[in-house]
Order: sequence, then structure tokens, then C-alpha cells
Amino acid sequence: MPSAEPLPGRPAALRAPPAKPPRRQTPATVDYPESDGKPMAETPIHWHATVDFAHPLMDRYAARPDAYVGSDMLMYWEEGDKAKRVSPDVFVAFGPSKEPERRIWKVWEEGVAADFVLEVTSRSTRGRDEGFKAKLYERLGVTEYWQFDPTEDYLRPSLKGRRLGPDGAYEPIPLERRDGRLSGWSAVLDLELRPEGQALRLFDPALGEFLPTSGEKSRIIEAVKAERDAANVERDAEAAARRTAEARIAELERRLAEADE
Repeated sequence: MPSAEPLPGRPAALRAPPAKPPRRQTPATVDYPESDGKPMAETPIHWHATVDFAHPLMDRYAARPDAYVGSDMLMYWEEGDKAKRVSPDVFVAFGPSKEPERRIWKVWEEGVAADFVLEVTSRSTRGRDEGFKAKLYERLGVTEYWQFDPTEDYLRPSLKGRRLGPDGAYEPIPLERRDGRLSGWSAVLDLELRPEGQALRLFDPALGEFLPTSGEKSRIIEAVKAERDAANVERDAEAAARRTAEARIAELERRLAEADE
């Protein structure tokens, strides 16, 4: 019996095609909303407290290109997840460029969440401000987290501050009495935070004065303008009187010259 011969090799056309490499998934484009549809503040009192705190900081750092002051801006901290967001009432971040202006804040692009955060708090936001936000800001490495309760709904005194300790956990910032007023020292801003009724003022001990609010700044500008206008009127009046006197002298000299003839 003839020995069995090996079967011929499988034609190339019938061989299984090589396995294709796994298809790379292209991340879906995420639309990060610019608004959460909620009002900026609980009441006009809280709104004014927020604005009057934010504007002096914007003026203070207006000439510093690596300081960004934001207010009521949506901050996203996890790329690709638009649900991971928070909206600090006021925040300051050192390091990111001031320009261009942002509509939202993306932590993974900026490289930092914030160095300073203030929440103008109330009874209705107490649970979130004391719980969720405190833990989140701590985890995101926000050096200082402050709360101000302008109507003292639950905070008495109305100011409360936390600062990251050596272990990365928040520690309370002690409050003091300065000039008979409650005061908290912000090492991040190098300023004192002083409650003044339903407002939270920023005091610069180096200059010995408060940072002016937008309203105070407008009044200062108007006063300077009025003083300048008054000085211009006085200068114009003096110039007119001088011209009149010079004209009278010229007329007298002309008459004297005619009399001598």
C-alpha cells in the first residue's frame, strides 16, 4: 500500500485574514454648559455681598497677568464629565494667564482649580457649602475656603475660614478682633477679611485702608472729576481775568501815548 502523502498547503486565497488591530475610540466631544440655570445669588443681599467682594479683587489684580478672579463661573474638574462641576461665588487662581477671558473654568486645562474660594452662604445652601463643597475644594487643593453669611442665617459670627494643613486637610482659620472689628487673615490674598454689616470688606494692612467697592470707586472717580472740573473753571477764570487786565493796561498805554503826542 503506498504511503500517505502530506496534504498540500491551503491556498493563500483561503487563509484567514490577519487580525485587525483594535479600533481606537475617539473621545466624544463634550459640550460643557456655561450656565446651570440657577440664580446667581439667593437674595439681593447675597448678590451685593458677592459683587462687592469680587470687584475690589478684580481691580487689585487688574495689572497682574497671572492672576484670575472669577465669580459665579461654572468650574469643571473632570474632563469628559459635564456633571462634575461647581460654581464658586468668588475664586482667585494664581498661575493661569488672565487672558483670554473664559466663559467656563476647566481645571485640567488651567492646571489649578483655585487658590482662594469664597461662598456667600445661606440656610438653603448650608448643607452643600459645609459638606460637598468643603470636601471638593479640599480634594482639588484649594488653599483657602471661606464662607460668609451676610444675614447670619446659621453662621455666628458671619465669617468662617479653612486653610489646607500640612497633611492636605482643611484646618480652621482663627478669627480675631482688630480695631473692635471681627477679622480673618487670608495668607493667600495677603489681606484681612472684615464683615461690615451685610458686606464682607477687604482691608489692606500695608496701606491701612479698605479696598474700594465698585460703588466707592465710582464716587471717587466722580469726586476727582468734579475737583478737576472746578480747577479747570478756576484756571479759565484766572486766564480770562488776566486777559482783561492786560487789555486794560494796553488801552491805558495807548491813551498815554496819544496824550504825549
